Amino acid sequence: MAYIPRLKQEYKDRIVAALTEEFGYKNVMQVPKLKKIVVSRGVGAAVADKKLIDHAVEELGRITGQKAVSTVSKKDVASFKLRKGMPIGAKVTLRGERMYEFLDRLVTSALPRVRDFNGIKATGFDGRGNYNLGVTEQIIFPEIDIDKVNKISGMDITFVTSAETDKEAKSLLSELGLPFKKN
Repeated sequence: MAYIPRLKQEYKDRIVAALTEEFGYKNVMQVPKLKKIVVSRGVGAAVADKKLIDHAVEELGRITGQKAVSTVSKKDVASFKLRKGMPIGAKVTLRGERMYEFLDRLVTSALPRVRDFNGIKATGFDGRGNYNLGVTEQIIFPEIDIDKVNKISGMDITFVTSAETDKEAKSLLSELGLPFKKN
């Protein structure tokens, strides 16, 4: 039998029924699902030092378990000494089993390691059912060795769902285990 991530199995077994009951879907295909997770990181200091991009790509690869790609600038910005096509960040797009595995590790081991953590803000929704979360330190992930980190920096995590509204997306992400703050 093939391996199925814990959260994917939980989505099929419990979450679909819970969301159908909450929103009254007539068809199982109407139930929102998590499409992808994009983990991105801007490295502004990479204009001066190109090795910082390699460190960012390598760290993102270690955190997500998938090879990261460097992102390049789209236009020239003279005040930042930036030229079109220069590498300025790194990103990883996770889908399928790796996406569920990353979400599981984020919820169970990384977010509880944040100092003074009492939930994530519910204001990161974009109006179309997607959620953005900013992490200030990459050392909250257990895959990162603190001794090998040359600079502590943050990253953005975007959850792309098939939900129509923010309310549906928040319910889906709450059921998947994201700890939202109570209002």
